[in-house]
Amino acid sequence: MEAKLHELATIMEHIKPHVVFHLGPIPVYTTVVNTWIVMALLFLGVFIATRRLQFIPRGVQHLLEMVLEFILGLLEEVAGKEGRKQLPLVATLFIFILALNLSWFIPGMKPPTMDLSTTAAFGVTTIILVQLMAIRKKGLKGYIKHFFSPAPFMFPLNVLEELVKPVSLSLRLFGNMFGEKMVVTILLILVPFFLPVPVMFLGIIMGLIQAFIFTLLTITYIANFLHGH
Repeated sequence: MEAKLHELATIMEHIKPHVVFHLGPIPVYTTVVNTWIVMALLFLGVFIATRRLQFIPRGVQHLLEMVLEFILGLLEEVAGKEGRKQLPLVATLFIFILALNLSWFIPGMKPPTMDLSTTAAFGVTTIILVQLMAIRKKGLKGYIKHFFSPAPFMFPLNVLEELVKPVSLSLRLFGNMFGEKMVVTILLILVPFFLPVPVMFLGIIMGLIQAFIFTLLTITYIANFLHGH
């Protein structure tokens, strides 16, 4: 019992990122290493799944096409026909975030989305890309004009809204993934054989939901600039 209490007291040591090696004076944490491992596995999986594409999809190809068709349907429903052009970005976000969320099933790996630096990078990068899309679509003058809609006095609030978006995206993803991992880690310490199993299945659902929410919010932000509030 004392051993379990000690493990519970040091639970953050099980969860927080650790330094793996140094590149000169720069420490490289498990977050970075695990992200590259997931990327390598994704590249390998995509290569294997697409090297023998068939006109009538089967197996993994069929699953991937179902995912893409689902995301395409969301884009068309929320952003209209113009949203189809954003399928590569949105689908990549969904698949990559989902893979990172579920990487905790790889023995010894801590999901990179448990690190706020990862989710913040996703949030900031996504919103910057959305702004660039808006400038390309509306032109710089139309983009700036958007912030004065529907009335000039809304300018500060519209700017603040754009600044808050990456914070909201990153904290939502980080908070849910960190909380899920902490619950499972505690259960693994207290009841190491039985109880964590159903929680891990819930972890799959949670990973799917969080990837979907991030993707849906991204689509919504794109649609706001394409069609206005």
